[in-house]
Amino acid sequence: MQPRNMSMSGVVDLAALKAAGEAKVKAEQARAQRQEAGADTTAPPLVIEVTEATFESDVLQRSNEVPVVISFWADQAEQSKQLNTVLERLAGEYRGRFVLATAEVYANQMLFQQFGVQGVPAVFAVLAGQAMPLFQGAAPEDQVADVLDQLIEVAEQRFGIVGAEVDAGAPAEAQAPPPPRPATPQELALSAAHEALDAGDLGGAIQAYKNVLADEPANVEAKLGLAQAQLLHRVQDLDPRAVREAAANAPGDVAAQLAAADLDLVGGQVEDAFGRLVDTVRQAAGEERDTARLRLLELFDVIGPDDPRVAAARTALARVLF
Repeated sequence: MQPRNMSMSGVVDLAALKAAGEAKVKAEQARAQRQEAGADTTAPPLVIEVTEATFESDVLQRSNEVPVVISFWADQAEQSKQLNTVLERLAGEYRGRFVLATAEVYANQMLFQQFGVQGVPAVFAVLAGQAMPLFQGAAPEDQVADVLDQLIEVAEQRFGIVGAEVDAGAPAEAQAPPPPRPATPQELALSAAHEALDAGDLGGAIQAYKNVLADEPANVEAKLGLAQAQLLHRVQDLDPRAVREAAANAPGDVAAQLAAADLDLVGGQVEDAFGRLVDTVRQAAGEERDTARLRLLELFDVIGPDDPRVAAARTALARVLF
């Protein structure tokens, strides 16, 4: 079975946004703390056997510093052991750009269930504490490497996580990661924006994200943060029951449909939100039609351009417009 495409976005998850923005800061803080404690003279192993007892320290905490790949395997499943051999070899070749954590399913039933594993081999990734599926089943080494390349790219671009490169063949004491670098002004501004969002200061967060985008218009993280902050700002004072009743009673009321779509998205009903606004664009005219179209584009930014639900909704919108 070939690895299925990874989906690194698509969930309206404010915890994920916060984690993505703060992961780089956490990584630098962790390295600095280890240096101060004199514990940074050796590099951590690139391959570990994880258990339920060590999952938090070996996987969740480390995922703030480096992508962690989890391979679920079983002794009687020969394919899973063969895949582990491939992943272990790649972990050495990638020299610290990801860490491999193997988990034997029968010894870790809780992890097996929490990750929703259907069978082995099954491979997941954890970035900044957020778990995501990579692929299930055996696969050729070159395809596995392609998936790992995607993971590493996403880790750096969306989460700011870059594993410290080590020399897998050198003695452990020679593999210390480089000293932490100072945060850039853009990183500090993003961190301030995330902190404002986390504190519930939505107005401050919106302005902070706009400040970042004024200097760096293509910053994907700031665009996502701004879209989510604006969404939360719009829905914070809404009465969900009243909004949904108004939308149901007045299908042609664009403002009512916009408010209901916002609530749909915040509630995780992504397809419903997109479908509602596509229908609104279809029925509306003039400025109201353009207002509904622009709101739909804003919600696309909340979910992320790579999500298949966004692609499907874009196609539906194009059919309506053209």
